[in-house]
Amino acid sequence: MFHMGWFVGGGYTAQGWGGKWSGNAGRDAFKPDLFVDMATSLERAGFDYMMLEDASLVNDVYKGSLETTLSRGGLRNDPMTLVPLLGKVTKHLGIIATASTSFYPPYLAARLATSLDNLTDGRFGFNLVTGSAHAAAQNYGLDKHYEHDLRYEMADEWVDCVKALWDTWDPGALVLDEETGVFADASKVHYADFKGRWYASRGPLNSVPAPQGHPVICQAGGSPAGRDFGARNADTLIASLVEEPGVENMKAYRADISERMIKFGRKPTDAKVMYMVQPILADSDAEAREKQQAMRAADAANTDALLMSMSYFSGKDFSGFDLDAPVPDLDGHNGHKSLVDAFLKNAEGKTLRQAIADRAQTAGSVELVGTPDSVAVQMGEIMDEVGGDGYLIHGLINRGRVTQMTDGLAPALRRRGLIRSEYAYDTFKENLLAF
Repeated sequence: MFHMGWFVGGGYTAQGWGGKWSGNAGRDAFKPDLFVDMATSLERAGFDYMMLEDASLVNDVYKGSLETTLSRGGLRNDPMTLVPLLGKVTKHLGIIATASTSFYPPYLAARLATSLDNLTDGRFGFNLVTGSAHAAAQNYGLDKHYEHDLRYEMADEWVDCVKALWDTWDPGALVLDEETGVFADASKVHYADFKGRWYASRGPLNSVPAPQGHPVICQAGGSPAGRDFGARNADTLIASLVEEPGVENMKAYRADISERMIKFGRKPTDAKVMYMVQPILADSDAEAREKQQAMRAADAANTDALLMSMSYFSGKDFSGFDLDAPVPDLDGHNGHKSLVDAFLKNAEGKTLRQAIADRAQTAGSVELVGTPDSVAVQMGEIMDEVGGDGYLIHGLINRGRVTQMTDGLAPALRRRGLIRSEYAYDTFKENLLAF
């Protein structure tokens, strides 16, 4: 069996804005209803988790203006505010929200995660990012963001500090004895007294301990520094491989992460690698192929969106580049290093117009196109070869697509014994590590 999750790109945003099947997107924007419906559907389908992406800026890199971002609805509410609502309507689904190690003080993060883990009865997870945009750093009082590899070096210490705070409550510290009147055993609560190069915290946490002890940590770094960070700290890793798709690259990623985990004294089974995919489903394989071609053509024609995307990921304004000239040198970019470096590698010998059009043709770690049954067979065969742990669906979110995946694809997978038929445990981490 393998695991299933959903990467909620954009997070708590106006999902599907401008889409044909997005319902009353304007009226419903930034209300929780779509996400609540999605969470209940994912749990019914046996998914492990939904992961809410986030960022702390209004992107103004492209054309040096806020206009494109604002006209496209590129705003986000804090995903942490959704977690209790989603936890209330589900019993087993893991709920992951994104936090930046560069901008969250460790005590605030440790206390927030503990509180949300309690509110969800042990089903909360942090997706830890370091951030990349200077504009985001400036929103938190910095002149510019830290250098890429330094961000991950700091993030390791940040995790150590947060874990030290989580560990200020020993097992059994919470007594709750109404007869004796003892709420907590002071002999089992202690100070963290953490002092590192960048972070320090006295502790202890003043909230009751999390049901999971350490809530789930998720991570998606693709650079060498990012992979090391994930291999050292994460319980689940996101492998996008959008710029370098294919089964062989999936196998290479799993092998590389396993080697890095062993280097940090962990077993490869201690973290689940989830490959991002965008299944395209229809009533016949031929219809699904036609649908794929139409989607690719529409994406490739949306030059403005593609240039805006690369501007955000690189921190360089692509609007001033000649579309019919080779892709310019982006040395010195401090953005999403692995993604931008892979884009530049794939762009060798191409014009910028060709390079971004090619980028529009990739939809995940591996192509999955067909009926629910044929795609289920493909997913099983690929995972057998790759030796990974599961898939993370991404892409367009509307109720129709969620239904396709949860009421079409998931039952086809379950009939083949590829995904769970029921949840074996109460907490997110237990279910995640069950197989």
